[in-house]
Amino acid sequence: MAHSVGRTLGNSDGMRALRSGKVSSRSDLFPRLIAMQKLADAQNFAVYRMTGSGLPAKQRLVCELENWGPANAGFSKAFADAYGDALLEHIEKSLLPLAWAGGHDRGLPGPAGLGPFMARLQDGLVPFSGMAFPVRLGAIGNGFVVFTGDDLDPPSDMIVELHGRSCHVIIDLLSLDERRVTAAEALSEREIACLQLAGDGRISEEIAEKLGLSVHTVNAYLGSATIKLDSVNRIQAIAKAIRLGYIS
Repeated sequence: MAHSVGRTLGNSDGMRALRSGKVSSRSDLFPRLIAMQKLADAQNFAVYRMTGSGLPAKQRLVCELENWGPANAGFSKAFADAYGDALLEHIEKSLLPLAWAGGHDRGLPGPAGLGPFMARLQDGLVPFSGMAFPVRLGAIGNGFVVFTGDDLDPPSDMIVELHGRSCHVIIDLLSLDERRVTAAEALSEREIACLQLAGDGRISEEIAEKLGLSVHTVNAYLGSATIKLDSVNRIQAIAKAIRLGYIS
């Protein structure tokens, strides 16, 4: 595998150096992902990022972008449930892309046929076959770009090309979140604590009792966190805080 496409970049300068072009919204990433999907001769794509603030016990994969569509709405969760732990373990040890065969497709090449360019996940855990390209950016964030379809058998040069493009997609996705967060103040410890408890299902009175604060103060922290996260309500703020790794 070409190591240059998967090496860890540990700072924002590295992110800017590899950024393939400015993106203003997530919709700008879709044409690039569709082009990669066609290059891979795949039917669908999905982009996952790791959340959990680097704590192994809290790390998980969150689907950020996909085109499986309403008919296959459960595919993103099914994939994360089936292979999430294996992917999280893999990215800590290797940057080789991964391939698997779905329950109705045994057309992927066997382990020997994958050679040095891809590793194999357990087959048959989900109905669809696919490939997952890991991107490890150190403290900036990590993620995977996934392509699914029947009888996927890309040549080695295409694997390298897709891996390089996947790196740029994850960089640009993270840069969007980076710009949103740095545009406002960082969340304080109290705001994070209140959001975490709210995300756990606690109401303001319970959060106040837990943290030794007044209900008014708790609501003020939740309100300021909602504004900083550019959210319309508390529920959206919790969702964004999870996606950005503030809470789990």
